[in-house]
Amino acid sequence: MAKVIFKELVSNQIVLFPENISDRIPENHPVRLVNHIVDQLDITNIINKYVGGGTSSYHPRMMLKVLFYSYLSNVYSCRKIEKALQENIYFMWLSGKSVPDFRTINNFRGQRLKGEIQNLFAEIVKLLQISGYVSLEVQYIDGTKIESASNKYTFVWRGSVEKNKVKLETKIASILKDIDSQIKEDSKEQNKEEIRKSIDTEELKSKLSELNKKLKTKDKSTQKQLQELQQNLLPRLEKYENQLEIMGNRNSFSKTDPDATFMRTKEDHMMNGQLKACYNPQISTENQYITHYSIHQTPGDTTTLVGHLESFESYYGYQSNVVVADAGYGSEENYEYLEEKGIEAYVKYNYFHLEQKKKIKNNAFLVQNLYYNSDEDYYVCPMGQHLIRVGHGTRTSDNGYKSEVTYYQAARCIGCPLRGMCHKAEGVRLISVNHRLKELKAKARDCLMSSKGLFHRSKRPIEPEAVFGQLKSNNKFNRFTLRGLEKVNIEFGLMAIAHNLRKLSA
Repeated sequence: MAKVIFKELVSNQIVLFPENISDRIPENHPVRLVNHIVDQLDITNIINKYVGGGTSSYHPRMMLKVLFYSYLSNVYSCRKIEKALQENIYFMWLSGKSVPDFRTINNFRGQRLKGEIQNLFAEIVKLLQISGYVSLEVQYIDGTKIESASNKYTFVWRGSVEKNKVKLETKIASILKDIDSQIKEDSKEQNKEEIRKSIDTEELKSKLSELNKKLKTKDKSTQKQLQELQQNLLPRLEKYENQLEIMGNRNSFSKTDPDATFMRTKEDHMMNGQLKACYNPQISTENQYITHYSIHQTPGDTTTLVGHLESFESYYGYQSNVVVADAGYGSEENYEYLEEKGIEAYVKYNYFHLEQKKKIKNNAFLVQNLYYNSDEDYYVCPMGQHLIRVGHGTRTSDNGYKSEVTYYQAARCIGCPLRGMCHKAEGVRLISVNHRLKELKAKARDCLMSSKGLFHRSKRPIEPEAVFGQLKSNNKFNRFTLRGLEKVNIEFGLMAIAHNLRKLSA
């Protein structure tokens, strides 16, 4: 029988020449790419944030390497990063066996990278451009909703706040009127100014101070009213004003993350169409690399395009020649902006696909299918009756953009045999037409139906949508771990950098 021989166990033996960790890491491993990329970045602004004094600090370049690699490895928790620095050979190699604790890592991520992460991201994209992976000449744009780290059930709605504030102001006005009546009765004053129902906290504080001076003797009823105003109603009014200020132009916000807005998402944890506190990240992609990103607080994509493109231009110094986006971005404001900038746009609008179907094309009663006489400015209904111009109007978007609308009205619809098919409203038919938007849609339709338009339309679904699928499904990034717009921007920036490095190393 042959003798069994075991390999020597040397784990607890002292060696003369310690093993080099680098020898254990393959040459093509992603950790080497992270190390190489970060060594090329300009981190002067981050270094300048250190004030000096006290104990020595971990070098920001090492901290960046660790963070980039952790997000590339789908490790987002600072405690798990700290553990990896103690156990994972790749993390040890990047950090030079340094082991910053989770508080240090979290502070670097949330404070040191504030205002800098997008510059670092843009630098990496420029390196990709130099290497020929992207050209920055085309942007495929899309957005998705990612849940905030806030509590799912603590929220504030504009409608509720405004309704309660009006009720409160009415109650305050009533109490002040009662107190003023007593002052008039005591001092026999007449023609006092009427108390307004709408009142803010500064006015109320001033009024309370004035009343306390005037009322030298206060009966129990008046004293109780003043106490109610001071201790209960004034704080409530301040709370409502603060909530409206936090909300800004939004309709809602979360109490535990005031920057997050409640949005309806496709991924619903309750499976009942419930709203969740979310952010709306927008990305531009090319060859499935993320070339730009921006974080928005509005649920709709329409209002995000101009800000996203302007942000792209601010980081790269020029604008892409081609922009491709889906129907969520098709609006008069966006088309106007793209035209002014001379951008070749392939942006769909609502009903772009629907209007090409027979049931829409053959429906003679739809506004877009009515005959329009541009010389005399009137429409003709299927019965041959003219709809003449009767006025103009203005519509304002959520961004404050104003659109001009023209109204056309038929002279007589009573007795028309086609009325039931034409419209359901009482009286004669009235239509509104945005001629400028109609013209812009016609241009967009021509672009989208061209050979280049068909190419970009076929490519768009496999560009940003595939990237979001990678981030949310493969990398399990369905919810932010940090709160607040600035920190969410940092976290998504780290995810975007990690995505590009992962794709580059594949």
